[in-house]
Amino acid sequence: MHKKSLHNNKYNFDELVKHHEALKPHVFVNDYQTQTIDFSNPAAVKALNTALLATYYGVKYWEFPDENLCPPIPSRADYMHHLADVLRRSNLEDNVTVLDVGTGATCIYPLLGNALYNWNFVGTDIDKKSLQIAQKIIDKNNLSEAIEVRLQPDYQQILKGIIKPSDKFTASVCNPPFFKSQADAFEATKTKLKGLGREGDKVVRNFSGTPTELCYAGGEKAFLHNYLYESSQYKQQCFWYTSLVSNVNHVESMKASLKKLGATEFQVVDMIQGNKVSRIVAWSFLTKQEQNEWNKN
Repeated sequence: MHKKSLHNNKYNFDELVKHHEALKPHVFVNDYQTQTIDFSNPAAVKALNTALLATYYGVKYWEFPDENLCPPIPSRADYMHHLADVLRRSNLEDNVTVLDVGTGATCIYPLLGNALYNWNFVGTDIDKKSLQIAQKIIDKNNLSEAIEVRLQPDYQQILKGIIKPSDKFTASVCNPPFFKSQADAFEATKTKLKGLGREGDKVVRNFSGTPTELCYAGGEKAFLHNYLYESSQYKQQCFWYTSLVSNVNHVESMKASLKKLGATEFQVVDMIQGNKVSRIVAWSFLTKQEQNEWNKN
């Protein structure tokens, strides 16, 4: 975890339950005499993450349908901390506005980024219903002045139709769809359960997720390369484009593509949470002079 993470210690379930009573039925004492929850149970996972948001980030309302992806708060907060490091090295700590590509029903990055660093956000999504749910979360937490949502009406596009001529984003964030299809997502969950010695269990994703949240034609690699290409069409309107990249094998092809597209900066930031290793890839098309003049305009 990032050194600034609020989740470097074990969960204090007694404290979490105080902020979200619905977590209480899911808490039990395991064979090691430690309080925990069943992390394979989607309802328990959702209750835990709701409690974390309420306890550590002041998010009092976070309601969304059970079929929507429930993001793990510690790892999502880590993205915000690592992005803050990238911005700090570029002297971009003031008046930060972030574009969240695929904000989803939970609006998680805007909630965390605003709570941790007081950043403003524009969240986008292709699912109109998800944005309606996100807007309710924004309104209920009195964040309408800090967070805006925009509908992407074209499934084939990522940034086109979203970025306006007058927009100027300090950074973008993105958690790309990983699977090529629902069948791929099903098989991945099945394999995970087999590895846990639970291959007879019903195949249920503990973090849930709708097809638009989990799947993209061509999978993560196809999405990322479309994202790279479209970012090159808006070189002057975002200082740092960034994305989570689950598959490390995609990093080199991204680097090669960005070189052809004229990127001036390319960074890879490793994120480690327990045994899981993922990474943030960041790139910019601005020259050194344009970077130096960014905050003057």
